[in-house]
Amino acid sequence: MGNLRIPAVALSPTLWLAAFCVGLWPATAMAHIESGEAGGFLSGVYHPISGLDHVLAMVAVGLWGAQLGSPAVWLLPVAFPMMMAFGGMLGLMGVGVPGVEIGIAASGVVLGAMVLGEVKAPLAVSLVLVAVFAIFHGHAHGTELAPGQNAMLYSLGFVISTGTLHAAGIGIGLSHRWTAGQIALRGAGAIVMIGGLVFLWRALV
Repeated sequence: MGNLRIPAVALSPTLWLAAFCVGLWPATAMAHIESGEAGGFLSGVYHPISGLDHVLAMVAVGLWGAQLGSPAVWLLPVAFPMMMAFGGMLGLMGVGVPGVEIGIAASGVVLGAMVLGEVKAPLAVSLVLVAVFAIFHGHAHGTELAPGQNAMLYSLGFVISTGTLHAAGIGIGLSHRWTAGQIALRGAGAIVMIGGLVFLWRALV
């Protein structure tokens, strides 16, 4: 009976991620289409989860960290929100970052590919990769703060929301301890990569 239970647990990450994405899809196209829509702590919390492109990339950071193991499993989810806050500050200050939409879409493609291939990149390389993508995500959030709103509370909200998505990815990634779980996580990486490709196509056309 024990052998029958492991696949059920291990296969669940892919099903969870797919169900999560499908559930969020009607509320999204992209979370950063309407400038000036966000403001305040609750808006900051909602903003990352209102866009599937953000959700995919942030969950993928947790998944990849879980695959890489310590210390990446906690360094990546720390580095991403920190650099995202930096990107958000650039957006709030009106400092332009070229290719934000493309960078966000590419983050899903690349991070999904890392999970799919279970790529054991050096820690420094994985941190730089995650940090660069985080700037694009943060800038998109920062540019959407409505005039007169509390920038600090809004920023705090989207950083907390992002950390929660990373934690979800890490939690799902715990199934990596089982062989079937490793296969399921790679399937989840494929879902993220395909989603990223869809958003990349939308950003380019």
